[in-house]
Amino acid sequence: MAGILKVDKYQDFNGNDIMTSDGAGNITLSTAMNTAVAAGSNNTPAFHAYPTGSRQTIGHATYTKVTMTAESFDTDNAFASSRFTVPSGKGGKYFIYWSGGVFFGSNNGFDLASTIYKNGSQFTDEANAATYPTGLARHLKSMNGGIFDLSAGDYLEVYIRQQNNASSNADVDNASVFGTGATWGATYFGGYKLIGA
Repeated sequence: MAGILKVDKYQDFNGNDIMTSDGAGNITLSTAMNTAVAAGSNNTPAFHAYPTGSRQTIGHATYTKVTMTAESFDTDNAFASSRFTVPSGKGGKYFIYWSGGVFFGSNNGFDLASTIYKNGSQFTDEANAATYPTGLARHLKSMNGGIFDLSAGDYLEVYIRQQNNASSNADVDNASVFGTGATWGATYFGGYKLIGA
């Protein structure tokens, strides 16, 4: 059996308004309710960053932090100096992703590894390896990511390591190598907080 409950105000046990109605179908939520609704309905904080300008040089056989100089978006202003820092009160589970392109010169044999650092220490690892005939230059692509349990103040950065038979430098591809902007770029770093996690 269906019933109808007509009220113009909901209050908590201490008499604080939670929700009110003006009788014309318009509802007003308390500040606390608006905050709770916003927190539970958006995948934020969220960011997407990428390098621009000249390629970044990466030395042989050493992990190097990838410099991200531009952003497609950064909802909480939490990305700066090529680093994402979890804002105060925004701890939880995050989906984090990274894709990086590296250009190798005319060397025989290339190895590429990427890793996400958490609070200054290596946290994930993934590697690609390939061998090409001498005299050919090649781009290698490395991708990494996953679901991270993060607390306020935790910070994430991307590092890559390349190794080749000639012991020479390689270059991180910027966002315009394979297309226009970060969406089609060769290198990018981003993530967002998971709802309800």
